[in-house]
Amino acid sequence: MSGTSGRVLVVDDSEVIRQLIRVNLELEGFQVVTAADGAECLEVVRRVRPDVVTLDVVMPRLDGLRTAARLRAAPATSRLPIAIVSACTPADLDRGESVGVDGYLGKPFDPADLVALVRRLMVLSEEGGSGRPGGFAYGFGDSSRDGSRESSRDDPGGFRSQRTERG
Repeated sequence: MSGTSGRVLVVDDSEVIRQLIRVNLELEGFQVVTAADGAECLEVVRRVRPDVVTLDVVMPRLDGLRTAARLRAAPATSRLPIAIVSACTPADLDRGESVGVDGYLGKPFDPADLVALVRRLMVLSEEGGSGRPGGFAYGFGDSSRDGSRESSRDDPGGFRSQRTERG
């Protein structure tokens, strides 16, 4: 994390989830700040200038996908790496991809997958930010427990991209 502060903004309306993510990332050396919804996220981003943002989808006031769209629309945050950390529908994933979200981690998640995703997003941040054409750069999360099927494709940047389709 030579060119970045290692600062992650975690946005989730569940205090328990915010704390779970905070503890796991702090144990790996990241600085973590939190927000309870998208509206608070937009305020915090201006103050603390995070290197990476993780967003839940379903939140009060301003949901995660609309928050991501607003971050992408603002010149100061248009290249800020963003990941969705949420239980999403295929439609949510498509909307996330269309607004330029960089990654997805499905709930429930393995803390090791969370850390791996944030580390990869830090690499994006160090390289000048997001802006990869084609949507998701990579994703993790095991949703196979509920009978869904996962499809993957290898990314030219060396990351593995994973889409989950309920079927």
